[in-house]
Amino acid sequence: MTLVVFDLDGTLLDKTSRVSPYTADTLAMMRARNIPYTVATGRTLQAAAAPLKDHHFTLPMILKNGAIIWSPAEARYSHHHLLTREEMWHVLAAFTLNDLTPFVFALQPGQKHALFHGPLKSRSEHKLADLFEAERHLPLAPLSEMPDEISVINVFSLGGSQAVERVHASIADEDHLVAYSGIAVHEREIGEHATKEPALHWIDIHHSMGSKGNAINHLRSELDIEHVIAFGDGDNDLSMFHCASECYAPANADSMILEAADQVIGHHDEDGVARFLRERFELA
Repeated sequence: MTLVVFDLDGTLLDKTSRVSPYTADTLAMMRARNIPYTVATGRTLQAAAAPLKDHHFTLPMILKNGAIIWSPAEARYSHHHLLTREEMWHVLAAFTLNDLTPFVFALQPGQKHALFHGPLKSRSEHKLADLFEAERHLPLAPLSEMPDEISVINVFSLGGSQAVERVHASIADEDHLVAYSGIAVHEREIGEHATKEPALHWIDIHHSMGSKGNAINHLRSELDIEHVIAFGDGDNDLSMFHCASECYAPANADSMILEAADQVIGHHDEDGVARFLRERFELA
């Protein structure tokens, strides 16, 4: 069986974070031809559910960059790689030393997501907290209220490139941790002071086994997959590209992904993935 795997932001979704009508029609054509597909995204289940509603994503979904897998059929997380308390505190210390505000994503009893955060210092952090709470339906609470016994999926933050690079370096020798990073928004406001940084960067730290590539290999076994076709645009998609049978990057992808891809396809905001699939599978 061939499985098609999509990253969401910057890949399957358009610039408004929606599935365009053209892409929706393409997914319907794939279902009519019994071509299975799923997602491998950095989003939580709640954040992924909104844009994917009514598009029949019924197979196990790779979430939080592979740290967890959601099984729609069973309505449960069928697989996960979580941070230990020691690993979490190491990450929090690195963030604190570099003046980065941590956002800790966790699973509560009943398989519900929660988000705990440090003091919000900048306009960007307040916007991010509002996004998580309002648009992505994640309950927020101060880090001081996080229970001692809780399942931590990942730790995320925004900041200048130098601070992000220092955190990256501080966990480089940790075998069980992996950090993904990139440019979040091109703005100069960080905290209450102007900065010469050209952009605001993000960093996301997970258990090293919680990668998209490892999650895809898990699905290969679980679903008896022989061939994987992967689409992605960021450094968190590299592990997926390395284990896929075919890998494709939209024109807007990061340079390392463009180089790793078997082929560069159209821009994500121009239905690049859908247009490629129609040609690849002769859908239209």
